[in-house]
Parts: sequence; structure tokens; C-alpha cells
Amino acid sequence: MTPIQEYLKQHGFEAFCPKAVLFDMDGVLYDSMPNHAIAWQRSMSEFGIQMTAADAYATEGARGIDTIRKMVRMQQGKDITLEEAQRMYDVKTRLFHEMPEAPVFAGTKELMRKIHEAGMQIGVVTGSGQRPLINRLMKDFGEFLEEDHIVTAYDVVHGKPNPEPYLKGLSKAGHLQPWEGIVVENAPLGVRAGVAAGCLTIAVNSGPLPDQVLADEGAHLIYNNMVELCEDFENIIRQA
Repeated sequence: MTPIQEYLKQHGFEAFCPKAVLFDMDGVLYDSMPNHAIAWQRSMSEFGIQMTAADAYATEGARGIDTIRKMVRMQQGKDITLEEAQRMYDVKTRLFHEMPEAPVFAGTKELMRKIHEAGMQIGVVTGSGQRPLINRLMKDFGEFLEEDHIVTAYDVVHGKPNPEPYLKGLSKAGHLQPWEGIVVENAPLGVRAGVAAGCLTIAVNSGPLPDQVLADEGAHLIYNNMVELCEDFENIIRQA
């Protein structure tokens, strides 16, 4: 049984009819996670919160304010408001934007071109929401991406691993059904969200986590990098 056949059986769908590919941003489109890890560690230390690089990778994809509230609750035993968490997240955001700009992963634009030529839509579903990041997405990928197909932390109530962000992405792509969407993720929480949304979920393991961590979250296909996914894209679509 192929991974796509297993996906259909898992969700009880009759057919796989991809019409849109929904990409996570950090660690999928951009090699930005090392910068995020440093910014997380430095910013949280200012508030007495110990956060390691491993913590940053493990919580990647979740809304920043949700991660902060969870870390504060675990380490300081108190619940903070969304406003307090946002002020802390603003410090992390400032430190991140002071760092060198993260490069686009090799193979990313080539993959988007293939998706575009196949007549499929492209969306981005990110736990971030800062305007400079949205501007950069449009600068780098505006040839293939429409701004109203971007889902940010401010478009949802529940961030990843809740399926809401990817369900919102399907809606923005034209009220698509789960079997009409492909999710491309690199983080455990993001993979879990894509699977929970009912989409074929592809993991591109660009970070330090073992493949098995992504497989355990339900990834239907796993690639080492975007170039590998780009080279195999026609084969994936051929199975539809």
C-alpha cells in the first residue's frame, strides 16, 4: 500500500484530488529556525524563563503567545494574560529581526513553479504574524502566492497543533475539502495539525529532530529537504 493509499484509508476518503499546497513558513520556506532558536533563548532569559534550542524546535509552529504562556506556567507556576504574553513575544520578535535575514531553502521556488504550472494554488500557514514577514513572503514568492492565501497567528483562535490553521488555509484557497489539500511541514506540532485537518501531510525534515519524531506525529511522506520534495512532486501528483 502506498503512502497515499494509506492516507485515504486512514481518513476514509475515496480519492486524493489535490488543488492546493499549504506550506509552513519557518523551517520549510526559509532556513530561519536557527535564528528563531537564538531569539527565543535570549528573549525569554530576560523574563527569567529558561528556553533551550530544543524547546524552540519542539514548540515550532505554535503561536508564540501560546508557547510563552505554557513556559511561564511550567516554570513560574502562574497564568499570564494574552497581553502580557504578547509583550514578551514582542521582545522575541525584535531580537529575531535584528539578526541576519534567513535564506530561502534551495528547491523552494522550483517546487512552487511546478505547483503553479500544475494549476494548483499555493498558501502559507504560519504561527507568526509580523508584517515584515508577510512583506518578505510577497517579495520572495509573489509570483506564485496571493496575500489573502496567507494564514497567520492573527487569523486563528487556536494555533498548531490544533487543525484550525490548516482548515483556515483550505478555506482561503477556495473552501477546499481536506482531500484537496497538501500540507508541507517540518515541525512535530505542524505535522500533527496537518494530519488533524485531514490533509495529506508531507514532512521536510530541515531540523535536528529524527525522522521518527515526524513519523510518530503522522507524516505521510518524509523528505530530507525541499530539493528532494521538488524532484518527487510529479510522482506524488501522479497518484491522485
